[in-house]
Amino acid sequence: MGGWRLEIFKMALYMSFPVGMFYYFNQPEFFENWMMSKRKELFPPEDENARLAIAKTIDRVERRQERLWQKKMQQSES
Repeated sequence: MGGWRLEIFKMALYMSFPVGMFYYFNQPEFFENWMMSKRKELFPPEDENARLAIAKTIDRVERRQERLWQKKMQQSES
């Protein structure tokens, strides 16, 4: 079908493709740019308003949970 030339081409491609990808993706400039953009995407800078909203929500949930526990304790004592 393809002969020995096709087999040599395929073998060269099979060997050079991983080496080329390794060379390209292990460049420090590429890695640093990619890593910084992903870091900003996944972990955005903290927002003070968001942190306060989360703290208020946690406090509200804890107070509600405490009221439920107290109600259950009063019901069990009666």
